[in-house]
Amino acid sequence: MSIEHLNPAGLHKNPVFSQVVVTRGDIRTIYIGGQNAITPSGESVGKDDIGRQAEQIFANLEIALASAGAQLEHVIKWTVYVLQGQPPQPAFEVFQRIWGKRPNPPLITLLFVAGLAHPDFLMEIEAIAVLPDADG
Repeated sequence: MSIEHLNPAGLHKNPVFSQVVVTRGDIRTIYIGGQNAITPSGESVGKDDIGRQAEQIFANLEIALASAGAQLEHVIKWTVYVLQGQPPQPAFEVFQRIWGKRPNPPLITLLFVAGLAHPDFLMEIEAIAVLPDADG
């Protein structure tokens, strides 16, 4: 299996995201539905604090990935939904800190939305991860 991250000439290169990801070979693809700032006990955290919500969202994403045998570095695409009027920068700062020095950041699509599933939610993230197929 191979995963190739491309940042072709003619497109902006940014250390936070890749422009194109190509996968080849025997792979397993994991799709993670939108994660939000809910703790395992069902408590909503970070009301009015998108950075705090991002912390909980990434904790939830790591749990979801682990349940399928994956880790953050297997994510090839994030889709980030941010409530209109919220600044995405604090959430991206959390992402940059958590991602750290890992190479090949994933693709990222950011959408501003009129509302999310709960009025306290300021953002939600879904993910696609790819890793070698254990059965392949």
